[in-house]
This record gives sequence, structure tokens and C-alpha cells, in this order.
Amino acid sequence: MFEFDQYLGFLAFLVILTMGFWLMIFLMAFVPYWIGGSVGELIKEKREARKKAKAEKA
Repeated sequence: MFEFDQYLGFLAFLVILTMGFWLMIFLMAFVPYWIGGSVGELIKEKREARKKAKAEKA
């Protein structure tokens, strides 16, 4: 049967595997969402600044 050290090693393996899985889900789902939102807001701000500069010029 298993020795206690082998059992702890298996539990450590499962913990690391599970953490890696959830980190992958986080990086593939939430990070692009945040980056896309920040880029969208940046584009909106630049458009508003351009419109404001045109209005002041005219």
C-alpha cells in the first residue's frame, strides 16, 4: 500500500494541478476581458478629446 509520504506527494500534486487549472481559466477568461475594456475606454477618451479639440478650434 502507499506510504504516508507518497500520499502527501499525491495530495501536493493534486493541489498544484488544481491551482494551475484555475489560474489558466483566470488568465484566459478575465484578463482579456479587462484588457479589452481598458482599450475600449482609452479609445472613447481619445475620441472625446478629439471632438473637444475640434469644438474649441471652430
